[in-house]
Amino acid sequence: MSALGSTLPTAAAASGTRPAWPRPALLALTLVIVVIVVVQFGAVPIAMADWFNGPWSDAAKTGGAHVLWQLRLPRIGLTLAVGAALGLAGGLSQALFRNPMAEPSLLGVTSGAAAAVALTLTVFAGMHAVIPPDARLWLLPAVGFVGALSVCFALDRLSRWLAPGSIAALLLCGLALQAMTFAIVGLCSFLANDEQLRAINFWTLGSLAGANWTMAVVMGGALLLLGAFALRLAPRLNAMALGEAAAAHVGIDVERLRWQSIAIVALLSALAVAWCGNIGFIGLMAPHLARQLVGADQRRVLPCAMLAGALLLVIADTLARTLAVPAEIPVGVFSALIGAPWFLFLLRGAVRRMGSA
Repeated sequence: MSALGSTLPTAAAASGTRPAWPRPALLALTLVIVVIVVVQFGAVPIAMADWFNGPWSDAAKTGGAHVLWQLRLPRIGLTLAVGAALGLAGGLSQALFRNPMAEPSLLGVTSGAAAAVALTLTVFAGMHAVIPPDARLWLLPAVGFVGALSVCFALDRLSRWLAPGSIAALLLCGLALQAMTFAIVGLCSFLANDEQLRAINFWTLGSLAGANWTMAVVMGGALLLLGAFALRLAPRLNAMALGEAAAAHVGIDVERLRWQSIAIVALLSALAVAWCGNIGFIGLMAPHLARQLVGADQRRVLPCAMLAGALLLVIADTLARTLAVPAEIPVGVFSALIGAPWFLFLLRGAVRRMGSA
């Protein structure tokens, strides 16, 4: 068998055929091509000369160069980082809960972060305290992390208390927590003034219009660190696919793995929500696309889910900022329009499998 296997590459080379590109490489190439194309789309056309005017040059202060370097490129950079973060968070959620329909939005994690942010704004306003814009850039992600982590903790405990091991109970608990956090956001909207109401609507619908280089760099750096840590968890997540008892039997600390994964999901969701609002369904679609390309091995699924999430969000944000120029449609609208039919398709497949079992 080994001799036969060793002759296959030689035979392929002798026949003059080239091996097919690996699917992750094709996905990455597609993402690069899409980014190059969408940079040109927008209300202001980008000329070739604008690329040669650096972001610190005088020419970059006005016109197309300013739009390119100070508005469009930071936004695309933040879009890529947020999309990859949501894809990674969705992949971790589905692997951890062993549920192909799990993702931060459906489980209430992102809405928990949004509720914490909304409460922070209204509580600070009630205390007659003003949050400086520079401090808000760092305070709101921290508060969102606490809200997301609280929902993750409540989801884990409720599902174990009501129906241990039940996927249906997990989803129902997530939907209940999502409804509760949306009620908190609604209450904050009722109590907020006009400025706070606009900010809360921003988080409810999702938008990348406020992107800048600081957000893009911080989000990208956090994604690199958390992504590297998540890839170290991938072999243990593969063992979790057999069940918690089987994973513990081979020496995996299931409780520690659960909390490490939950912390990564919560932090990624908090950063995305606090800066860009509630963008749903990206975390649901990206891992499924990744599994269709590379199979079920989490060592491949997680990086491909990051690429797929970045690709999906770049496409959705491009549609959001170009279809109604000079106005802008919230990006959460397009992610929901794409993701809701996808969720129904997955639900139909799950019902069919349950019926045939």
